[in-house]
Amino acid sequence: MTLWFETALLPGGWARDVRIVLSGARIGAIETGVAAQPGDSRHGVALSGLPDLHSHAFQRAMAGLAEAPGGAGRDDFWSWRETMYRLVGRLTPEDVLSVAAMAYCEMLEAGFTRVGEFHYLHHDADGQPYAEPARMAAAVASASAETGIALTLLPVFYAHAGFGGAAPSEAQRRFVSDLDGFARLREGCATALAGLDGAVLGTAPHSLRAVTPGELSALLALAPDGPVHIHVAEQVPEVEACLAWSGARPVRWLLDHAPVCDRWCLVHATHVEPDEVAGIVASGAVVGLCPITEANLGDGLFPAAALLDAGGKFGVGSDSNVRIDAAEELRLLEYGQRLLHRKRTVLARDDRSTGRTLFDHALAGGAQALGASPAGIAIGASADIVALAADGEGVSGDALLDRWIFARGGIESVWRGGREVVRGGRHVSRDAIAARYRRTLARLVSQ
Repeated sequence: MTLWFETALLPGGWARDVRIVLSGARIGAIETGVAAQPGDSRHGVALSGLPDLHSHAFQRAMAGLAEAPGGAGRDDFWSWRETMYRLVGRLTPEDVLSVAAMAYCEMLEAGFTRVGEFHYLHHDADGQPYAEPARMAAAVASASAETGIALTLLPVFYAHAGFGGAAPSEAQRRFVSDLDGFARLREGCATALAGLDGAVLGTAPHSLRAVTPGELSALLALAPDGPVHIHVAEQVPEVEACLAWSGARPVRWLLDHAPVCDRWCLVHATHVEPDEVAGIVASGAVVGLCPITEANLGDGLFPAAALLDAGGKFGVGSDSNVRIDAAEELRLLEYGQRLLHRKRTVLARDDRSTGRTLFDHALAGGAQALGASPAGIAIGASADIVALAADGEGVSGDALLDRWIFARGGIESVWRGGREVVRGGRHVSRDAIAARYRRTLARLVSQ
């Protein structure tokens, strides 16, 4: 198959009249400045698909269902978590497949072509492992196969309810593993990924409050390569509890006691000091930002401008999947910084527009964090391409990204691994996936 675009964002910049020859799942050839040939599939604007570096797919089932006040006292992440725990108690592997497929369908429609699934729902409802320990992970892999999205699976080790090895709560029973059980779980995850094109297996210590220092060292020995993702410094109470436990802030503790490097993704890292930002940059790690979820939960704002000033890297993720929209993640990231600094175009760098800066960082940082570098529309790369509709208003270059992210513009088609999975703005299997999802959600909500 050959695709022809009026304009395309290539690793070297924007190019006009671009023919992209697909060779199976990869890009076989690229020509620029050439006319379309008979039989070419013609489109407007070509962008690389973006990585969604942090997702909890099952939480798509509670999107919009946690917006009523949580009762007496402060409503925040911790009260939202109780709603999430109630959902967790009801989910079967079949439910997880149904919900994850809906989330992944929407990710592809939004321009995400790879997802980092931070997967911590492992066990049966009573907390006992399934006969096949990775049965839930296999459901996630099946959703990836059904929708076509590329998968970086990040099985989560979760052992404690708080810093210092506090015993887990009853509500966390479906997450909790010991090290031996996690090793078996990870082996099962590798089996589940075996037939998926481009799949990557990583490891995710859930957070410093859920993993002791000794367990963290053992996990890293168990997974000596591949991505390492961890939640860190998402909420102020977490920072305060870490200080009380260790005398150090969470990111500072990680930088001082763990081999943080370019394999690592520090998810959220919302509440950091300047010396911690400098340490993250020096380590080569990626910061995983989830602006929609962080705003939904009232977490706070990460100092993204300071990170970029220091030469740091970030990617974006849909996290709780309350709303799945790649452009909106990028827009909210910039708008949060504008509100924080009370000025415009805060994150624009190196003579690039704001939209171009956001897109380039989200692509490169997300690909690194998900073990999928290099990324972009290049010969030999995975054919993960997003087609925006032609603007028709004389806009070109970076302004096309700015228009898509900040104003208007839709996604026309998406190819993942050389296969067109979105056509006319809709996933090719949306009707069947959405019908099954609706049946699943109706049952879950009625319980």
